[in-house]
Amino acid sequence: MHEIELSAGPVEYEDTGTGPTLVFLHGLLMDSSLWAGAVAELPGYRCVVPTLPFGAHRKPVHPGADLSLPGLARLVAEFLDRLDLRDVTLVGNDTGGALVQLLMAEGVGRAGRAVLVSCDAFDNFPPGLTGKTLMATGKLPPALFGMFMQQMRLRFARRLPISFGWLTKRGDDAVARWLQPILHRRDIRLDTVRMLRAVAADRGILVAAAGRLPSFDRPVLVVWASEDKVMPPGHGRRLAGLLPQGQLAEIADSYTLIPLDQPRELAVLIREFTRAPATA
Repeated sequence: MHEIELSAGPVEYEDTGTGPTLVFLHGLLMDSSLWAGAVAELPGYRCVVPTLPFGAHRKPVHPGADLSLPGLARLVAEFLDRLDLRDVTLVGNDTGGALVQLLMAEGVGRAGRAVLVSCDAFDNFPPGLTGKTLMATGKLPPALFGMFMQQMRLRFARRLPISFGWLTKRGDDAVARWLQPILHRRDIRLDTVRMLRAVAADRGILVAAAGRLPSFDRPVLVVWASEDKVMPPGHGRRLAGLLPQGQLAEIADSYTLIPLDQPRELAVLIREFTRAPATA
């Protein structure tokens, strides 16, 4: 695990392998381990995986850090700049895919390709019962938010549709690990409440970003879970249709968190996509 000091505060990240660079972004209440299974299936690539201040981070951010979605997208851009990563493939799942869309809409120069994996899009923000419940809890004072989250110690609570039950079929062990910082650290709970309030403040942001996505003229792979209950499969088809070099793939027997449920199948698609030549 590496660490870099950015304008918002310290960010931990994993940097493994050599070859074409893939940068992986996770969603709310998750950390870099979301991608561990897929990264293990991608020898021959440099895989860079930051843990963003989305609630499962271990290093608190600075008090004045901008934790809105645009602010976090700028943090990712700063991360790419500071590591001098060039011609990368940005890969985002869940809210990480929302960040990739914002970067695409701004024409991020360091990205040569993008992969959107079952993610927030269009008016599905916050997404599904899970997202709406999480944003509602963010309105609570931090102490009450912490009390509410204590029920996530129980597997039964984590598997509810309003929690992670409709996000992953097989990843409950990972979910239990992700929740540890919120359950045990007041500083991380403060960060998380502030982040949830900032993210919820602009619910139309992805609709606006979608209007600018056709200007992203580089190759994009849209990968969707065919059984997704949180991110409508129709949004995957719609995203692929918006993009000049968009292509769509679906993965069976998975919910939203494909990197947990079907990491090998996802890695195969990423490998094929990044090795294919770009079209004009």
